[in-house]
Amino acid sequence: MKLSNALDKFSILKEFWIFLKERKLWWMTPIIFVLLLLGFLIVFTEGSAVAPFIYTLF
Repeated sequence: MKLSNALDKFSILKEFWIFLKERKLWWMTPIIFVLLLLGFLIVFTEGSAVAPFIYTLF
């Protein structure tokens, strides 16, 4: 992966952050953070031995 491709991916996050700041949508920040955290949790536990323990939480 080239450096420019990696920077393009981060530019999307930067644009989204600027959008939230300009539109005063601070209330969306915790919602997005929780959704990202849950997505990371699902991807991380997909093939690990921890998966049965995580699934009992939900």
